[in-house]
Amino acid sequence: MSSDTDTDEAHATGPGSTGSQAAHPRATEAHTTAARTGEAITTSALHAAATGADTFPGVLREALNRRGLSLERVSERLRVRGITISQATLSSWQRGRSQPERARSLQAVDVLEEILELPAGALRSLLGPRRPRGRTTPPDTEGAALQILGEDSVVEKALGARFRHFNQETSSLMVHDIVRVGETGTLSGISTTNVLRAKRAGADRAIFVLSFDDEAAEPVDIKVTCGRLAEATYLKGLKSLVLEIHFGRELAKLDTTVVSYAVEVSPSETPATHYERWSRTNLHEYLQQVFFHPGALPADCHRYVRDKVGDPPRGRRRIPLSEAHDVHVLTSRCKPGVHGVAWEYGTGGTGGTGGPGASGTGDRPG
Repeated sequence: MSSDTDTDEAHATGPGSTGSQAAHPRATEAHTTAARTGEAITTSALHAAATGADTFPGVLREALNRRGLSLERVSERLRVRGITISQATLSSWQRGRSQPERARSLQAVDVLEEILELPAGALRSLLGPRRPRGRTTPPDTEGAALQILGEDSVVEKALGARFRHFNQETSSLMVHDIVRVGETGTLSGISTTNVLRAKRAGADRAIFVLSFDDEAAEPVDIKVTCGRLAEATYLKGLKSLVLEIHFGRELAKLDTTVVSYAVEVSPSETPATHYERWSRTNLHEYLQQVFFHPGALPADCHRYVRDKVGDPPRGRRRIPLSEAHDVHVLTSRCKPGVHGVAWEYGTGGTGGTGGPGASGTGDRPG
């Protein structure tokens, strides 16, 4: 499993993990029910915000999915009508990285409404004000995340239109992840404490994404002990949990706050083998702990780093198992990248303390 700090995404192998809602009086029954059934936990309004369904990129993406049309086919249909719009441009529009502004582009939008069987003006009416001329670069938050995650990542898909700006008002200073592996070697739960600092005055919330490798793993309980859970949406198709946690107050610039949450995960048939956290910014300190059940101890554990998701691991080093049946990695001045712990079971599988050893789970900072 893994998770990210600033933009918070977690990703782990093995059973799924849970969202967090610490017994707060504002928690609703819908959150608990959805978490247990694996369905969306938000109201329709929250879901619209999560998917960007009320924005030009969101409506365009939704219409493309509904019609089952690829960008290549849409580009061809536009060309047949005398309008040349590349697939790259269409992709940029649906991601919110650019918007139609020139006369030919606006004409294409009108034709797109016909091709996608949308009411006249459904897309045009959602276009924002004309953007400044000249070359622009993506916001720091998006650019830094793309450097680590790459294009079309699970995090980007899970956040939709929010990916471009999410958590741009805060940065993580310290993160402490605790991963628990159950008796069968599968992920049983994850808890995270994140110390955040406001980049600007008015910051009052942060978004976290936890992703799981095993489709059978789903969040069954979410507790937030520092902060207030405003959204918990489990996207089954992406095997990802999106959490929005409010701080309870607006922060002054450079002010700090602590967010803590825990997620319990449903049992899975696939043992976990690693946990990774990805971070787009420098962390003052990152502590990662993995606790193993006495009946599922690993034969070998090691730490590693990836420069970005999908890169081969480097800096691999063995780490010892303590008497408390846990391993930990403490990294000061933690650089951007993917930081993980992996474990292996012996040939005997997930045996007891005297057995060959077990494998564990992984997670990225979230």
